[in-house]
Amino acid sequence: MVRALLGGLAALMLCAAGVFWWQGRAETREGTAPPLPVADAAVAPEGLPSADIEGLTGVAPPEATSVGKETRRFNLVDKDRDNRISRTEMLSLRASAFRKLDKDGNNLLTFEEWAYVTVDKFKSADGNGDLFLTREEFATTRPKAAPKPKQKCSCK
Repeated sequence: MVRALLGGLAALMLCAAGVFWWQGRAETREGTAPPLPVADAAVAPEGLPSADIEGLTGVAPPEATSVGKETRRFNLVDKDRDNRISRTEMLSLRASAFRKLDKDGNNLLTFEEWAYVTVDKFKSADGNGDLFLTREEFATTRPKAAPKPKQKCSCK
């Protein structure tokens, strides 16, 4: 079915290309070129147009508005830009996080699915497999510090 559809689409594209090629060909006639217009002093332009620009000012650039953190956060949630957040818009941010947690895809979140990350972290930290963490094992679960941004210095 897909092959037939793609074949039909390819045939239509080839037909369209042929029509454009056929219509785009220019007719040429054997013979002389059309005569050039005669230069007439009354018709010829005297030079480029100019304007007196002293005292004129252009339009002022638009003012930049200060968009605060809360305005940006509101605009992130307000998907249809009607300046109101519906329940669906508010919950849409949580839906993707829920889908990540729902490992079996049945739209039911069990405790094991909810605690999946914590369970994996515990298993990886429990080096001896005794289902208990010592102080040293627990220290390996510490969140990694975010890297500090590199300073941009233009001085050399």
